[in-house]
Amino acid sequence: MRSTSTFSILFWQYAQRADANNQANLYARISLNGKKANISLKKKLDVSQWDSKKQRAKGTKTSARYLNEYLEEVRMEIFQLYRELKAAHGLVTVEKIKSHYLGENKKIYYLSEVFDFHNETNKEKLAPKTLCHYRTNQKYVLEFIKEQYHKNDYPLHELDYPFILRLESFLRSYDPKKHYRKSIANNAVMKHIQRFRKQIKLAVELDWLKDDPFKKFKPKMEKRQREFLTEEDLQKIVQLKVTCERLEIVKDLFIFSCYTGIPYGDIIQLTHTNLVIGIDGNKWITAKRNKNGIPYELPLLDIPLSLINKYFGHARTKATGTLLPKISNQKLNSYLKEIADLCKIKKNLTFHMARHTFATTVTLSNGVPIETVSKMLGHTKLATTQIYARVIEKKVSNDMQLLRSKLKDQSTQLK
Repeated sequence: MRSTSTFSILFWQYAQRADANNQANLYARISLNGKKANISLKKKLDVSQWDSKKQRAKGTKTSARYLNEYLEEVRMEIFQLYRELKAAHGLVTVEKIKSHYLGENKKIYYLSEVFDFHNETNKEKLAPKTLCHYRTNQKYVLEFIKEQYHKNDYPLHELDYPFILRLESFLRSYDPKKHYRKSIANNAVMKHIQRFRKQIKLAVELDWLKDDPFKKFKPKMEKRQREFLTEEDLQKIVQLKVTCERLEIVKDLFIFSCYTGIPYGDIIQLTHTNLVIGIDGNKWITAKRNKNGIPYELPLLDIPLSLINKYFGHARTKATGTLLPKISNQKLNSYLKEIADLCKIKKNLTFHMARHTFATTVTLSNGVPIETVSKMLGHTKLATTQIYARVIEKKVSNDMQLLRSKLKDQSTQLK
């Protein structure tokens, strides 16, 4: 014999417990086979505005219309839950429907679980340095939780907009003495927030988190001018005579980057397989960016080609199988400070400045089109190149001099 069940949903107001403003709570009542369960809707309404027969708010005001639409959504969601539970389990109770609706049956996920999942699923996709940035970001977030909330972890469902604002404030006031580092600048703080945001977005996509706490957050990046070497500064380094081998290697690596635009992380991985004959019959470098896997092709100028020849057969390159000697990035930037002092260059010389120098002083200022520079740098967007490749004053002066000459010829013809 086929069994039948009676299932219904109704909305009611607990008028007997109205507050001083005559506001009373609204509830949904689930009835199944004579059993009942009430669910608080966390909403209040003036007792005089509730129609108990129609189970709706009275009137046509916007507030009444929104409330009635919400009640209909609740009805449909509860009914859908009932159908799904019946199809999946057969035996359904009002307690089971209520717990599913309130999410009481769901597993509670924590931030550390998102971090672990992100790192595990991205270890083959992201470059080691990029993954290291994420781990640093995760360390900062967990330190913030420990300091702000006195916990070792944080449940995802408790994340909200104030949490994000407090994290931003924590990063901006990060104690440099305690952590032996400079204070975090605005753009670096925004980068950390962006990395954290990507991981929270992953949690939302995995259905570990219902609402995105970043909905209202707007990153505030500051426009910064990228430092580069002028032609005069670059020639000071090119012509610098050093007797110390470590400084000579650092100088050569830096100059190689200035005339190729290849960053440190890619230079130390170049081997003879990356050295090919291009369509013009000259030697080119073809490789992929370590950072994002984007391929790039670069015809070699005489200076970087002479440096490759200089270290061909060198003991250090033979041991590593690379085109140029390897050296740690930390030591590299430390030794660059010595080179800057020897050349009397006042700028904060870092290895990445060589890439900016290639984009501005070596290429753009000598008339190389920005589209060509973008391809050689391995960029996918021209806008990215425009950040690196600012047109320097010398180029502006030369262009205006050409314009001045043309206009002078035209003015002569008018006489």
